Order: sequence, then C-alpha cells, then structure tokens
Amino acid sequence: MQSIESVCVDNKPTSNLEFQEHQQNRESNARTYARRLGLAFTEAKGVLVRCADGRQYYDCLAAAGTLVLGHNHPVVLEAVQQAMNSSLPMQTLDITTPVKHQFVDDLFASLPEPFASRGRIQFCGPSGADANEAAIKLVKTATGRHGMVSFHGGYHGMTNGTLALTGNLGPREPASGLMGGVQFLPFPQNYRCPFGVGGGEASHRVASHYLEFVLSDPESGVSPAGLILEVVQGEGGVNPAPDEWLREVRRVTRERNVPLIIDEVQTGWGRTGQLYAFMQAGITPDVLVLSKAIGGGLPLSVVIYDQSLDNWQPGAHAGTFRGNQWAMAAGTATLNYILANDIPSHAEKMGQRLASHLRQIQAEFPCIGDVRGRGLMLGVEFVDHQYGKTWMGAPMPDTSLARRVQQECLRHGLIIELGGRFGAVARFLPPLIVTPEDVDAIADLFAKAVRSAVLNQKA
Repeated sequence: MQSIESVCVDNKPTSNLEFQEHQQNRESNARTYARRLGLAFTEAKGVLVRCADGRQYYDCLAAAGTLVLGHNHPVVLEAVQQAMNSSLPMQTLDITTPVKHQFVDDLFASLPEPFASRGRIQFCGPSGADANEAAIKLVKTATGRHGMVSFHGGYHGMTNGTLALTGNLGPREPASGLMGGVQFLPFPQNYRCPFGVGGGEASHRVASHYLEFVLSDPESGVSPAGLILEVVQGEGGVNPAPDEWLREVRRVTRERNVPLIIDEVQTGWGRTGQLYAFMQAGITPDVLVLSKAIGGGLPLSVVIYDQSLDNWQPGAHAGTFRGNQWAMAAGTATLNYILANDIPSHAEKMGQRLASHLRQIQAEFPCIGDVRGRGLMLGVEFVDHQYGKTWMGAPMPDTSLARRVQQECLRHGLIIELGGRFGAVARFLPPLIVTPEDVDAIADLFAKAVRSAVLNQKA
C-alpha cells in the first residue's frame, strides 16, 4: 500500500482510497462503518450522498437511522442557522433557554397524554447509550433494587452498563467488569423462535408466561430494578415485538412494580410508522429513552419518565454537552415538520412498498430466508439451505453471502448495513422522506446486488 504522502495532493486526501488510508494510519482499530463501506462522504442531500470518488449512492443507513428527514433538510438547516445567528449561547449545561423551553413543550405535546401528564425529563450526554445509563440509574435509585432484565438480541449501547444489557457477545467478551446483575430473557420471534414452537402467537404466549414466572418465582434469582426492551430490535436483526406480548410485558411489570424502560433511540419519531413505536401496542412505559432523530441530526439524548420515579438527588446524572441549543432548535424543527406532514404515515406506506419489493426479490432467491420489520425499519435475512434447518426450524444464517451482497450494493450505488445473528441480516434505515420513486430505485439496486452476489457465489 502506498504511503499517504505519495498518493495525496499537498498531503490532502482526494479519493476514497486516500481517505481510507489516512483513517487506517490515524484512527482507532474500533472503527466500523468506515472499514466496511470504505467511503469518504463529500456531499449529501436528502436520501443521496456523494463520495470522494464522485460516485452517488442511495443512503439506507442515514447515520444509523438518525437522519429521519435526510441529509441537509432545509427545515433543519434553517433552524440551526437561526440558532447560530442568535445571541444565545451554544451550550448551557442544564440551564434553560427559550430554545430549550420550546423543545421540551413540543416534545411533551407529541407524547400520549397519560404519559406526558406525569412526565419528567432528564437531558443526558449526547448519545443514546448515556441516556440508557441514566435510565438504569434512575430505576435503581427509585426501587432500591440492583438487577436488570434485558432480552436476547437487544442493543442498548457500548458503555459499561449498556453493554451489559446488550445481547451480542462479540463486543462483550473482551470487556471485563461489565455491570452485574443482568438477566437475559428470550425475545419472541417468528422466523427463529427461541422456544421451538414455530413463532406466531405460540411464541409470544410462551415468552409472556416465562416472564411472568421469572418475576413471580421467589427462587428465580431475579428481583430487577427495571426491564428494558426495544419495540423493534435494530442491531439484533430487525425483530419486531408482537403487540400482544408488549401488552403482557406491560401488565406483568406493572403488577410486580418493575419499571418498564422502552429504548426508542432508533425507532422514535416515525421510523416504524408510529411517532413512537410503543404506541402501536397501546401501552405506556415508565421510562422512555430517546436520541438520534430528536436532535435533527445533531447530538442530543433525553430520558422521559414517570414522576413517581423522580427520587434521585441533584447531580445524580450530569453531562457537559446536555445543553446543545443548536440540536434542540434542529429537533424542534424536525418534530414540527414530522407532525405537520404526517411523516409516520408516509414512512408506513413507503415501508410497505419497500417490503413488497423485497418479498418479490425473496420469491426469486431462496437464499433470502425472511423479510421483516415495521415502517422504514426493515431487515432481509440471508440463509444457507445446504445444511438443512436448525432446531429452530429455519436454515442457517449465511454471513458470507450477506457481506457479498453489501459489497455488491456499494458497487451498484446503494448503502446498507448488516446486523442480526452472525451479521446475516441486511438492514434498511433510509430517511423517512423517501419518495415512491426512491423506494423503487433502492429495491432495483438491491435486486441487482443480490443477483450479482448469488451468481458470483455459484461461479
């Protein structure tokens, strides 16, 4: 590999390769998206990005679902520019301002009234992981208990506490000393039913029964301060929770005085076809964790919780960058645009359109075992039939094929990410403002990528 100095003009990178080499020499070995995608973004608008090589791509990653209105939306840019040109400070810790006051009022107005009327809000460090850390401390303080319940396939962050709540063993194993007292329970699925009963109603009924048993049995060893879950697991493979199961989880946790934490870092503000994903099941959480979309693309995270849990002392959770005024201005503008234009309904329609395309591709290629998700949060699982079915009733995940499909997508002008068990699930998280024409183009590019990957596999 050539040195940076020999391939750059005036020692400044000008191509994807040069930028990638610079990253390799200077940035952490922990980098992920940059390593897999190998791109350097130079321009972006809406659902499209352009790289240093001049190539244009449909972006179905959208900063891991953060950019619900796409790149550089005019409403967001105008709000940030107004905030920048005002005389208000950029950062205010937890001191309030007119911008913050408006953000909080609009955010609470967007929530179901029973939850909002009893709600309290804590601004956290600017990541969803920090907000989940705050939620952990909140429920431990309120209940006096120390354990937590999480679910197989869940993802809640990469900090000490949140990684302990995350199911993926890969990042957990090298990190010793994670938060103790976490009990993992099965998450009901249709395609890979953890109970071997074929998914569907049988799966979520067994899951509900098991949860109730664990929280009721005096010898289960489980006395949690809280239970945390995602309504649609993202990193775990785009697994939607059944509505009836969520209602049972809410009933069981309420009857046993276990605070229910809903992590909507990735699903909040329209991603699943509802403004908040928990609304589809008609439940009310005790604690709601939000980040990503709520800053309009800028870093921001909050925890909203029932006032009965507000027992912690001043300074129990803090953070230097929790008062980002530009992010609050961008968030307010984003939320108002979402509501005024009924973006959740649009996301539901576009998600149905994309899912229909993906199922047509599935019909052509048996290597696609499952298409699942809600709204514009969709997953396509690749499988290998040659080894037969696992005890769960589904074929083995095909990690290598999924990786080839991702690379073929890049070659054809489409950015997707992988997730799920063994990284065999292609994930679609496009901006929620995609048009029918965008959806059709994305599906066409994906079909070409799958076709190329399968042909190369056979060659």
